[in-house]
Amino acid sequence: MSGNSPALPPYQRIAAQIKGQIDRGELRPGDRIPSVRDIIRDEGVSVATATRVAAVLRAEGYAETISGIGTVARMPSKITTGPDRLQLQRTTGSGFRPGERVEIVSAGMVPASAEVADALEVEEGSSVVQRRRRYLDDEGVIALSTSWLPAELGEAAPELTSTGPLPKMTFGLIEDRTGRRAVKRRDVVSIRPVPEDVAKHLAVEIGSLALSMANTYWDQHGQVTEFARDFMGSGRELAADYDLE
Repeated sequence: MSGNSPALPPYQRIAAQIKGQIDRGELRPGDRIPSVRDIIRDEGVSVATATRVAAVLRAEGYAETISGIGTVARMPSKITTGPDRLQLQRTTGSGFRPGERVEIVSAGMVPASAEVADALEVEEGSSVVQRRRRYLDDEGVIALSTSWLPAELGEAAPELTSTGPLPKMTFGLIEDRTGRRAVKRRDVVSIRPVPEDVAKHLAVEIGSLALSMANTYWDQHGQVTEFARDFMGSGRELAADYDLE
């Protein structure tokens, strides 16, 4: 179980390793997490340190204690953004966390707005692919996500303009059909008024403020493959973990 983050306190390092196993699907929700005895044996730490590991996991939503069973893994109820889904797709073969589902709201060719045209580096009003999805879990709407892609990608992958599900999500389909792999992204988080066409899917008032994230993706040739904007559901938050070493 030992990792490569010696700068972290031992309990945090061990907790980070277990969180990574949960995120990658190596530990599934409901699986027993390593016990205090397991951690002491495998990591050579004290009882106090091993005990703090489970406390950290519970506090961050990665574990829960069930009477008669013990402490088991769970997936935290946090926002899964486009970048998260790309990483999930590449590491687990699925862009969804346990309990999540998606509704394809619309798909087709639309004129590019000024914001979309600027992001995709095309002329305003030119035709681009638009896909709109609503992500949900047991707590309700996670986010409404809208993606815009250059028209030539819609020609290479006509499924992008259909409301049918994509087996490998947008990223995988584009790579399979064109060889263009997303290798760089830019994320911009802001508080924005919810437009009318989004408000009805989030069940909020038009113009109410919501957390929003815009993502721009580039391929290995430095060309933009996708621009996306997510509006988060009420009460949701954005969270990210980064390895600093």
